[in-house]
Amino acid sequence: MKSQSNRDEVKSFMVSPVQLNETNDGLTRDGKPFFYFADTVWSVFSNAVVEEWKEYLEYRRLQNFNALQISILPVLHDASGTYTGLSPFHPDEKGHWDFHRINDAFFDQAEQMVAMACQMGFVPVLVILWNNYVPGTWANSQVPEYSMPMDAVRPYTEYVVRRFASYHPIYFVSGDTKFENEEIVEYFMISLTALKALSPHALAAMHVIGHFHELPQRIIESEHLDLYVYQAGHVLESQQDNYLLAEQFLNKPIKRPIINSEPPYEGHGHGNRYGRFEAFDIRKAFWQSVLSGAKAGFAYGAHGVWGWHKEGADFTSESWSKMPFDWRYALRMPGAWDASYSQWLYTSHRLAELNPANELLLSEYEDIRMAADADRALIAIYVPYSQDVKLKVNSGEYHFIMIDLTSRNVLQPTVLAVEEHTLLRKCPFNTDVLIIGIKKKTKV
Repeated sequence: MKSQSNRDEVKSFMVSPVQLNETNDGLTRDGKPFFYFADTVWSVFSNAVVEEWKEYLEYRRLQNFNALQISILPVLHDASGTYTGLSPFHPDEKGHWDFHRINDAFFDQAEQMVAMACQMGFVPVLVILWNNYVPGTWANSQVPEYSMPMDAVRPYTEYVVRRFASYHPIYFVSGDTKFENEEIVEYFMISLTALKALSPHALAAMHVIGHFHELPQRIIESEHLDLYVYQAGHVLESQQDNYLLAEQFLNKPIKRPIINSEPPYEGHGHGNRYGRFEAFDIRKAFWQSVLSGAKAGFAYGAHGVWGWHKEGADFTSESWSKMPFDWRYALRMPGAWDASYSQWLYTSHRLAELNPANELLLSEYEDIRMAADADRALIAIYVPYSQDVKLKVNSGEYHFIMIDLTSRNVLQPTVLAVEEHTLLRKCPFNTDVLIIGIKKKTKV
């Protein structure tokens, strides 16, 4: 059996699963800190073929991505017309999917793709139930003929958890949801409970819609929820959500690691407006997230890769998202390299040890973000637009460096003492910068 062959093969190269760290604000793997650095390929099981997948994996491996966000079931309400033909469920007599009759052939190919990803070192991050399958959700109203009956949720969840268990995935139980009513909450709770009954140590989260943090109380209080993930989203006017949502989840009553799992996709439209997000927007989303509390990880997305678009294909959401690029072009957008450099900078300079510290920043601009370690021996400031920055620290105690995030040049900033504060003069170039301050006589 092909699936058993995949499982036997994966045993020879699998490493340990991702786990929570001791302080419940980050992740570990193989006993070492693990920064979740994911790419987004929601539709790959339904829209890509294995040969394309291999090409994709080889390129993203070069860029140091270590996790891949995938929807197990096809995303139907927001999709490119590149469906490969296999369906996850057999049809009923009317030609509609029978959610009680799973099509093993679809999952054989999906498992093969997961095995290939694991073999290259990626952690699979699998969405169990995208919200377009749940009656009453905003996305289901667009495709009501694909409503999964509630009594099919548990057996379907048990099937996919057993199918993928040996690959130690992280699970997003929901996809793009906002929990409109109690019945919808029950759908996802049934799935979460079934997941944890079979795989109690697998990490689980709820992927939510953009501009949203109000998880139902029963989900927040559930012992089965391990992570907070949020979607800063694709609306130009709401890009402050990269840090505002991090702050909201940081203030939840139960502490969990936080990940910005859906910042703006590179190349995506500005949300019913003319214009598209660029590499700068990716850098800004990264640094505003991790310095504001979402320090467990970050996910990148390219408009054309997440839906596996091909030039000339139809797309359901052009007015909102703008037409995607061909997946091969989107794969090579420059923002993925910027995100990769940012995560390297973040992890190699021990910046994951920092916590939000905007109270040390004397600035009227909230978009500038600052973080510091417990004794303020190490600080970091992200400045998206060239600007003088004033800090509530003693300039004589620190050595500062400034990194131009466009060119990646390392600059020596001009540092002035202003009364008891420090003034860092603006970068002389029109770019975003990261400033790192190290207390003198402190080893890094």
